[in-house]
Amino acid sequence: MSWKITALAPRDMVQAALLAHEDALDWDPEVIISGCEIAEDRPEEWMLEAWYSRKPGAADRKAVAALFRGDAPKLTVERLPDADWVTLSQQGVEPIRAGRFHVRTPEYPACEEPGVTDFLIPASQAFGTGQHETTAGCLAMLTAMKARGVVLRNVADIGTGPGLLAFAALDLWPRALATASDIDPVCIQVVEENAALNGMRMGGGAGRLAMLAAAGMDHPLLQARAPYDLLIANILAGPLVELAPDFSRAVMPGGHVLLAGLLETHERTVRAAYRKAGLRLAARIANGDWSILWLRKRAGGSIRATRAAQLPDWARNW
Repeated sequence: MSWKITALAPRDMVQAALLAHEDALDWDPEVIISGCEIAEDRPEEWMLEAWYSRKPGAADRKAVAALFRGDAPKLTVERLPDADWVTLSQQGVEPIRAGRFHVRTPEYPACEEPGVTDFLIPASQAFGTGQHETTAGCLAMLTAMKARGVVLRNVADIGTGPGLLAFAALDLWPRALATASDIDPVCIQVVEENAALNGMRMGGGAGRLAMLAAAGMDHPLLQARAPYDLLIANILAGPLVELAPDFSRAVMPGGHVLLAGLLETHERTVRAAYRKAGLRLAARIANGDWSILWLRKRAGGSIRATRAAQLPDWARNW
């Protein structure tokens, strides 16, 4: 049984509510919240949705209303038929072209254009098929990094979801050591299945992807494989700010960090956190209301030199 609370409001109100949700430390982690425009021809009319596995009570309605800082619109509560709503929400989405990549679900044919990598990412329990502006922006930024001559040998994708950005990094730098993680353990199976569909190799060693479940950098494999040439994190602004010191420590001097998942209204706060952690902006993309940031760590200083050849066997062969 699934239930949903819906609130219709102008875009700035919904975006402010999403910001408030990120700061709500007592929010039930099992309650998923999202915001989007109602229709493409009505870009200023948005809806906020909160999804429940139980019937929401008065306290739940009060918690959603509180996100609007005392100016809450009407809340609608409805019972939904049993379904995997994450999967259903991603079915039928149109393919995208971003950088040198074409991303599609099984309903659409492969792109056979020379020089374009076609990724098949089915709708799944792991959020994201690649059509979101943040993921598309990351694909474009990775392509730009490659075009500017960036050479990568050790990559981490934190919060990988279906694995798409990790796959793209390995496509661009096929000899890199790659590690992907997500806080949701269901992503492990999803990434493995998507890797098989797209001809990506799983496991340890160069050109393969090691997948694990972890919160932030809290996993021994992630720590053992550091420092990274590139760390990708397409998550949310709040966790990005919180993880800035950890990400900085995990990246080698002169290395790169690619951040996404933040609204443009969050960009100043996120950039300030990473500037304090020793990273500077190299380039940015604005895609819709979202910012995608390419940062570089200052060269110099001391950092543990751990390259792939120096890793213990358990870390190389995960």
